[in-house]
Amino acid sequence: MNIGPGMICCVLPLVLLGGCKNGDSGQETSASKPAPSTRAAPAASAPATASSAAPGGDANASAEASAKLAAADWAMKQDEIKKDANGQWAIQATASSTYNDAQGTAGYSANQATGAPNVDSYSDNGAAWASKTPDEGIEWLDLKYPKPVYASEVRVRESCGSGAVIKVEVFDEQGGAHAVWQGNDPTVGLNYLMAKFSKTSFKTDHVKVTLATNVVPGWNEIDAVQLVGNDQ
Repeated sequence: MNIGPGMICCVLPLVLLGGCKNGDSGQETSASKPAPSTRAAPAASAPATASSAAPGGDANASAEASAKLAAADWAMKQDEIKKDANGQWAIQATASSTYNDAQGTAGYSANQATGAPNVDSYSDNGAAWASKTPDEGIEWLDLKYPKPVYASEVRVRESCGSGAVIKVEVFDEQGGAHAVWQGNDPTVGLNYLMAKFSKTSFKTDHVKVTLATNVVPGWNEIDAVQLVGNDQ
């Protein structure tokens, strides 16, 4: 997906607030978005260094080994999700609004939430969808998938300003909406909201994700949304 100019929209994990970088050029971008919440990313999305330990090489080596194991475990989980045989990524998307009124495959457009995840760090990135303005309240992302399935889970890949999702719906073959998850989004950092539910009695190829953007200050960005299900 195309990556448009980046803006400051979130605090990178475990570092001071800084300018986001354009995924193509690697150059620092202008700070055209105000900084959002200062919530740090979780160890899963950016494994934290171990807390201070008593002096000694053994303690330091143990802490480093633990951090590496946590990082490897997280990486394997991400790879497992991407390769899930029962998972499919959206092929079409629309949204309540987009930053800069982006259309088509422009940066921050709804279509940036289609396909597999391609934002690799918790940061503002035009390869994800972002609403027109921050903190306004209710915004939504509507997605279509290649084939209808009996669904049992929706995985929302949040990449900036995580934690603002309030509802996930799937639609039956007649277009009726069914809320399959609703509540307080615990996601922080670059990670998934894993909305699991009893398998639907109908097939669906249509998902809607609703956010309350005023819950987490600043822009809230979604990189991808996976629909999980099968034919039976």
